Amino acid sequence: MSATKSWFGGVAALSPAQSSLYDRLMSQKKSSVFPSPVLITQTADLDAVITRLRTEPYVTIDTEFVREKTYYPELCLVQLAGREDVVVIDTLAEGIDLASLGELLADETVVKVFHAARQDLEIFLHIFGALPRALFDTQVAAMVAGYGDQVGYDNLVGALTGAAIDKAHRFSDWSARPLTPAQIAYAAADVTHLRTVYEKLIEKLAADNRADWMESELAVLNDPTTFRPDPETLWEKLRPRTNNRRLLGVLQATVAWREREAQRVDVPRQRIIRDESLLEVAATTPADPAALGRVRGVTRGFAEGKSGAALIETVRQALALKEDELPRAGKGGKEGPKPSPALVALLKVLLAAKCEEHQVAAKLVASAEEIEALALGAGGALPVLHGWRGEIFGADAVALREGKLALGVSGKRVSLIRS
Repeated sequence: MSATKSWFGGVAALSPAQSSLYDRLMSQKKSSVFPSPVLITQTADLDAVITRLRTEPYVTIDTEFVREKTYYPELCLVQLAGREDVVVIDTLAEGIDLASLGELLADETVVKVFHAARQDLEIFLHIFGALPRALFDTQVAAMVAGYGDQVGYDNLVGALTGAAIDKAHRFSDWSARPLTPAQIAYAAADVTHLRTVYEKLIEKLAADNRADWMESELAVLNDPTTFRPDPETLWEKLRPRTNNRRLLGVLQATVAWREREAQRVDVPRQRIIRDESLLEVAATTPADPAALGRVRGVTRGFAEGKSGAALIETVRQALALKEDELPRAGKGGKEGPKPSPALVALLKVLLAAKCEEHQVAAKLVASAEEIEALALGAGGALPVLHGWRGEIFGADAVALREGKLALGVSGKRVSLIRS
């Protein structure tokens, strides 16, 4: 049974093992009255609850962390809920060993249910060196099921359970101890209601036969590279408004240096040097501390210290690169043809109409970059032209671009007119 489809047991077309999981899950459904949360601070207590949870078909998971002063998130709490257990694990408790938690996350027989899992997954990848297996993300599932783009947990709980989430402790300092009973209750609510949300979503996805849609989205979350950015490509996020390849080469090198330095000393990248300062460094290529110190946002201490010396050396090496080693303008550059704004607008209308028809979030079907690529005549490897995306939108997008499809209005909806 695949790790990505193990959560979807009720679809008749899937394997008997998957159907068995679905039947087991449904037979163990219970009321929305949950036990009181238990704060776990001892390894023995954690091991005991993990042993029980590993006998269940699925476990809901959430985390609380702080990241203001570090590059890597500092994990403060892990919340878990099963049929009979609702626990809040104090990961900062002295001497607590999270090894059994890692074993649960690696257990493919237990589905791990998150909402908006990306930051949680990044944390677990950093701590355990591997992503959780048999993963399910209710935010992704909600988009597949037609609840809108990146629907928040509070709204999804309200829509599917009718419950209201108390938001009073949303901005708590989760690293502060001791935790209050109100904080523990708030943290636990992130995994208790999630059980009902999960069960309702998989029933809807099964009824709508959207297993493949969900699987393709979860593939991104099952890829460790999703959470480990390549330092050599991060310069593109600064969207430099130039096609000067020498400047881009310096920018690429200095942004990569900053990323590795931030990881090494475990501080936020902007605390090393800010984006706007790196853009100016790339434009002015300072060759000594005095020149670096004139860059806006760079302090004298930085310019004259070890970090400043390392940055200046990085600039020097980038300036020595050969022409064919330099990057080309990416998304933020000016190179390449521009699509017709009118055609882009038409494709966006078509996308909205098709997503309305199929009750799926537009963001899940095609990105803005893909729409522009379609307008320019791209094909082939574009994800939007393949699989379920191609069926509900991609093929019609190509037909619209080629003049074989027109848009009209029928009643209060956009209609498709085929030639």
